[in-house]
Amino acid sequence: MKDNLKLSSKLKSWLELYNLLIKTSVRSRMQYRFNFLLGSVLAALIQISEFLMVAIVLYKFGAIQGWSMYEMGYLFSVMTLSKTLYRTFADEVHHLEKYLVEGDLDQILTRPVPVLLAIMPRNFRIMLGEVLQGGFILGWSLHGLWRSGQIDWMSIAFTLFIIVTGAVILFSIGLATATIGFWTTRIGELQTFTEDAARTAGQYPLTLYPKWMSSMLLIVIPVGFVNYVPALYIIRGELGVWVLAAVAVVAMICLGASLRFWRFGITKYQSTGS
Repeated sequence: MKDNLKLSSKLKSWLELYNLLIKTSVRSRMQYRFNFLLGSVLAALIQISEFLMVAIVLYKFGAIQGWSMYEMGYLFSVMTLSKTLYRTFADEVHHLEKYLVEGDLDQILTRPVPVLLAIMPRNFRIMLGEVLQGGFILGWSLHGLWRSGQIDWMSIAFTLFIIVTGAVILFSIGLATATIGFWTTRIGELQTFTEDAARTAGQYPLTLYPKWMSSMLLIVIPVGFVNYVPALYIIRGELGVWVLAAVAVVAMICLGASLRFWRFGITKYQSTGS
């Protein structure tokens, strides 16, 4: 009983510290509000232009392997918003390499808080541009799917759910990739493959790819569970509601495995001596 109370008290203090660090980071960024707003607008325009290229093709040909423009927009926006949620609260996980190269991790290891908790709130980013872009495309897609009778109110609730589980999956992939840095130090090229390339591929239906590649995006780097698999039920009515439970289980397994791998990786870290 006492151990549980101590653990609960410790978790509460850690969360309070995490919240304080986030507020401090936000205040520092808000000192340059014009730069923040301009950067957000530009980020939104760049992201939207990426989808517009696909939308133009879909508008010309109607559909790609049975996937309509609205369905493709749904996949694209869910992946974007899941990635935005992950990178908003844990962006520094993606930048672990600089801590390893510059020796900043040595200082963090001396603090009486978990290393991951100390890193995550650093340089907290409000990714307004990505939220605007992803939200706009998602709203446009849901409106089109609603008019065609493909979705109802429950589909919207399910969509919010899979954005969260998708963020957990993407965070887990990012954390596992970052952990490899404890052995290799440099992880930029690996992140390009496991995070950037895999996530970009996952923005579109997996049926577009060869079987070996779609299998890899479901098993090895499970970005397919972020949007494609749940979308089969939510917007296409295929499979069954059990898909959502399966996606949640996959997210929890990925999270648990990545955290365990992270704890093991830290034990292999060798200080830079700086």
